[in-house]
Amino acid sequence: MATVVGAGFAGVEAAWALAERGIPTQLWEMRPSQTTPAHTTGWFAELVCSNSLKSKSPTSPAGQLKAEMDALGSIVLATAREHEVPGGEALCVDRNAFGEALTKKVREHPNISVRSGAWTPARLQEDMANGPVILATGPLSTDEVSTWLAEISGRKHLYFYDAVSPTVDAATIDRSVAFAQSRYDKGEDDYLNCPFEKDSYLAFVEALVNAERVPIHAFESGGVRDGSAENSEEQFLEKIKYFAGCTPIEAIAEKGPRSLAFGNFKPVGLTDPRTGRRPYAALQLRPENKQKSLYSLVACQNRLKWGEQKRIFRMVPGLENAEFVRYGVIHRNTYLEAPQVLHPDLQLRAVPGVFVAGQLTGVEGYVESAAMGIFAGLAALGYGRKIPLAVPDQRCAYGALLAHLQDQTPREFAPMNINWGLFPDPEPPIKDKGARRASKLAHAQDALSLWLEQLESAGLR
Repeated sequence: MATVVGAGFAGVEAAWALAERGIPTQLWEMRPSQTTPAHTTGWFAELVCSNSLKSKSPTSPAGQLKAEMDALGSIVLATAREHEVPGGEALCVDRNAFGEALTKKVREHPNISVRSGAWTPARLQEDMANGPVILATGPLSTDEVSTWLAEISGRKHLYFYDAVSPTVDAATIDRSVAFAQSRYDKGEDDYLNCPFEKDSYLAFVEALVNAERVPIHAFESGGVRDGSAENSEEQFLEKIKYFAGCTPIEAIAEKGPRSLAFGNFKPVGLTDPRTGRRPYAALQLRPENKQKSLYSLVACQNRLKWGEQKRIFRMVPGLENAEFVRYGVIHRNTYLEAPQVLHPDLQLRAVPGVFVAGQLTGVEGYVESAAMGIFAGLAALGYGRKIPLAVPDQRCAYGALLAHLQDQTPREFAPMNINWGLFPDPEPPIKDKGARRASKLAHAQDALSLWLEQLESAGLR
């Protein structure tokens, strides 16, 4: 038997993957008897934000991930297509019809026993005596689960706020403007620097201060559930300083036009090779992975709407044509520092037999969370049968996400969605963007075929 905790996107996929392969599975879900500030129904896999499950295009990263999930028997995608509504290129669903249908399928599966109520770590030993346990409790995990995860992983490896800067595809940075240099030439030239002149800097700051922002939810700031707390902004800023150690870049800019030039964008120790002098200000870019195919904008955490981020950060010299694979966010989100805490099969290093799925692992998005649920289910199946699960090659979508979760590159680990920057660049390098992505897609399909053969031979597919 196996135990899955949480019936969100990851939990239902994990339970379904196990049940479809003949493993009796108990699935714990505390809603609707105990809810969260973000949920409104008792349906499994409730869509709490957008009703979009990303692109349907088979040539997109999300499309490739869906193809891989389909090959493993995804119940989420099958149900989504049954209740699809018009959404252009995106797979959009009727929220209630999707939730109701998915819940019914899971509840009626002969190998799944739904347990109502809040699971607590006090049950862990009893459940582990019967088989592996998968935690899929999501970004709003209960205090009991969060406290236990902090204890077994170390507080520094558990995050309660997702406070990260925008990330761009390295191939879209203008290297004739952005230059590689560490301050005072100390250390490797790992950083790229985007140099501002005075006029471009002041225009950027003005746009930043006046940009439209994402509203603060009451449960993020400590206010009441209807959002009527008088000091929600102040409470939120205090919380993120405590939990994430940062201040939104727009809040810094509001302190004065030169606050960023003397802070986050301080140009000391840098020389623009185009001018031979120090720039007025400089935004630095830091590698997000060992391949240096992704760069994050250093100290640019923000709560701006995504369209605003694209508009404003493209005002930065060298980023005029940058493609953003992840926008900056600061919001409530419990997740583990996966490279330090999880094995490649998503098993907790500190507690053998306990696997983690969904957003807790450090992926972002409905589809990515569901994908990690399937993978955790397969890993738990292999663990119970004493069959090691083959980890897919990084060239396919699953391998790309899992490689991100194991990447030891020194940086602030942050959740990531599926994007082309996570896939290895072809060798030899291909300059044309379309041809480069076509090559990545072909390699992904080859890597998927190989992985499916490995799963088949191990009896795990």
